[in-house]
Amino acid sequence: MAVLDRPALEESPLADLHLIARELGIDGFRRLRKADLVDAILERQGGEAAAAPAAADDEAEEKPKRRRSRRRKDADADAEAEAEVAAEAAEEGTTDEDAEDRPSRRRSRRSRSRDEGRAEREDRDEDEEKADKIVEGTVELLGNGSGFLRVNPPDPSDDDVYVSAAQVRRCELVSGDVVTGPVRAPRRSERYPSLVRVDTINGRPADEVSEGTPFDELPAAFPSQRFSLGSEDATLKAIEWLTPIGRGSRVTIVGAARSGKTEALRRLAGALAGQDGLDVSVVLAGARPEEITEWKQSAPGGVEPVATLSLAASPDARAGAIERALDTAKRIAARGGNAVVLIDTLAGLPAGAARRALAAARDIVDGGSLTIIATSDEPVGGETTVIALDVALTSTARFPALDLVASGTLRPELLVGDAGADAIAQARASALG
Repeated sequence: MAVLDRPALEESPLADLHLIARELGIDGFRRLRKADLVDAILERQGGEAAAAPAAADDEAEEKPKRRRSRRRKDADADAEAEAEVAAEAAEEGTTDEDAEDRPSRRRSRRSRSRDEGRAEREDRDEDEEKADKIVEGTVELLGNGSGFLRVNPPDPSDDDVYVSAAQVRRCELVSGDVVTGPVRAPRRSERYPSLVRVDTINGRPADEVSEGTPFDELPAAFPSQRFSLGSEDATLKAIEWLTPIGRGSRVTIVGAARSGKTEALRRLAGALAGQDGLDVSVVLAGARPEEITEWKQSAPGGVEPVATLSLAASPDARAGAIERALDTAKRIAARGGNAVVLIDTLAGLPAGAARRALAAARDIVDGGSLTIIATSDEPVGGETTVIALDVALTSTARFPALDLVASGTLRPELLVGDAGADAIAQARASALG
């Protein structure tokens, strides 16, 4: 191969420099910027060839213009090199975009690409071979979609293991999942060890969990396990016995403005948050700004909202926040857990979005449950329990402020027994009389 001088190399396209570097056997040439690649080629050739003095004199007048042109070309080449580095991280054995005319060079390039791909696969296999340490931890997701396995939950530690966003998506991990799997030691610039793969989720093989029946196809039954609220609050006592709620209930708290819907939801959140085996979350989607502040400053039972959108937010944004919270709750229920999502409010949402949100609640046969309790101006349709509040009673501080005629629970005998169901019927009859 002819020895090339610096000006000739600097004027060459990056793809040509890659071919030269390959023929010279320069390692890692794809990760070099153009200027560094030129230096590496000159060094491998045995030093920079001297430019002809006459040619230098002839081009002296054009140097400023050429320098500016070279800066632009170098910037473009650097950007191209960075794009190639990113592509190499995602694909194995990438090749130059410009195809060579000679078949021998094409075969040589394909052969080298296969060698590079094989080397990358061997590196990954080596990582797995070295990852002989199996770790168990509790998943804590971050805002960017990745997460950590907390080996001593809930406190972070230097022994925690990083979980990539790709693994979170592939295995549909949620905060609170107990995961086991092999880990590899941190590489340069990494602080934490990384999870190589997910072996088990909550004691079950990861493949079984991720390949389970879609949530919407899981069989559902009417709620039969009543929530015991255990409160002396008049409103909560009335809800517990006159409009009972169970695991998997589909509940709306309805009434006119200032009838106390949000306050009733807050009290229910506080009563449910302290119960073992329940994952309770709150979504404020269309709340008053003052109510958002109040929730954050004094969260009932320590349950802070997972999303806070004021009444100024668009219906689509509010529906999206509710849907994201429900996606997490669905995964918990599908894996045998019991989730409760409290929503303030469904009012102002498109009718279809409100129905979809409420329809997610169910008591899964031989499985977990997802309970939804939401405020609304009026019933959405499909509820198993409606808690109607009377603004006249609330405004005159006569509690409980339940409108018994407008309230009700489907199949109450499954939650409070036949005697309890009869008592509810008699109470409603008295309210009518």
